[in-house]
Amino acid sequence: MKESNSSDPGSITAPRIPASAVHRLSLVLDRLAANGRLSTCTAAYADARGDTVSASLRALGLDYLHNPTEDAQVLTPSVERWGRHLEFAVRHLLEAERKLCVAVFERRPEAVSSCFAEIASRAGILDFLKFGRAVCDARKDPIKLLRLLDVFDSLSKLRMDFNRLFGGKACVEIQTRTRELVKRVVDGSVEIFEELLVQVELQRNMPPPSDGGVPRIVSFVAKYCNQLLGDPYRSVLTQVLTIHRSWRKETFNDKMLVDAVLTIVKALEANFEAWSKSYEDVTLSYLFMMNTHWHFFKHLKGTKMGEILGDEWLREHEQYKDYYSAVFLRESWGTLAPLLSREGIILFSKGRATARDLVKQRLKSFNANFDEMYQKQSKWIISDRDLQQKTCHLVVQAIVPVYRSFMQNYGPLVDQQDASANKYVKFTAEGLDKMLSTLFMPKPRRAGSFQMKHSNGKITSAMTGLYRSSSTLK
Repeated sequence: MKESNSSDPGSITAPRIPASAVHRLSLVLDRLAANGRLSTCTAAYADARGDTVSASLRALGLDYLHNPTEDAQVLTPSVERWGRHLEFAVRHLLEAERKLCVAVFERRPEAVSSCFAEIASRAGILDFLKFGRAVCDARKDPIKLLRLLDVFDSLSKLRMDFNRLFGGKACVEIQTRTRELVKRVVDGSVEIFEELLVQVELQRNMPPPSDGGVPRIVSFVAKYCNQLLGDPYRSVLTQVLTIHRSWRKETFNDKMLVDAVLTIVKALEANFEAWSKSYEDVTLSYLFMMNTHWHFFKHLKGTKMGEILGDEWLREHEQYKDYYSAVFLRESWGTLAPLLSREGIILFSKGRATARDLVKQRLKSFNANFDEMYQKQSKWIISDRDLQQKTCHLVVQAIVPVYRSFMQNYGPLVDQQDASANKYVKFTAEGLDKMLSTLFMPKPRRAGSFQMKHSNGKITSAMTGLYRSSSTLK
């Protein structure tokens, strides 16, 4: 047997015992059995072989099986290792031990099952099942559903192996623990899946991001639903739901799964309007809707979820983005250009003083409104970098050419040597361009999932952390 400190099962080989050694063991067994010491012999054999298999498994690094975390996200790499290690333990190490038991106890077949059961127990097969139970006990979280599906998938792939290796009466504890684990995995998966829609609907009453960015839940649900309908989770989740419904004498199929996931996505879509209405500043609500519809479109287009929803549905979100972009610009920055109107400004000598006063008045009004709008909107963000640059370009085009033209024509009326000139000429056209081009810059945010909790028997939301915008999600 080759031992290694690597966690890769490929670095460990199943035991290969020469046929001559097996024959000698059989002879020893016959002699001990003839003296009424069969149970002593099988116990000693099980101790030795169990310790050998256990040592092989320890070489993989199985510390993660003990005291696992309750955080489903942190469990992810451990669950992946668990699946690989369980498959190796069952299909390679224990499969080889079963064959060896049959060969050694060839003339005492009644001892095979009990001896192998003891070897499997000593090797730590129950520790693998305990880890699966710990995944079931992790805090409720949508990510936990994916980990439960991983556990179910691993067990499902090994179902025939489990039945063959642990089917006898001597392995009743392993059988019972396995059945209990499968039931808990199925029940836990279905519970989380069926609560997803309710959890999304509960978010309707939560405040959207104060900066107008995209709520993290939008990014999370779009990505999450794509995972549920993609490989490998779609087939596994369908299988889990089918099993659960069969226990209730009901049916389930893949189309029902797709419809259920679509309902979740459309419930999230319905939240957009409710969130936008909670903003006191209607201009910010336009920015929010532009942000969110574009994010939704961009992150679903070209995905399995987007394919199911269809091009027409996706185009609607793209059109909503264009609509809210136009309204946002018109109702905010579009109101500044008229403040630099040329109406009434007469440059001939008799009207010069009046023109100077009008220019100062209009520059003062423009400056005040610009400062207020800039200070307010410098706290807002546009999550998508391309959309941010495009929007800034449109803002620049709405303001800078008008300001440049106004200053070229009427700026000389404001005496630059006058101490009060700074009250009126606060900006250059180039300075405005630079300021406006850096608006709405996304800020780094911590990504996250959300937990699903019960309070007094009722579902309550714990997705608060997702209402801050997901500006770092591309």
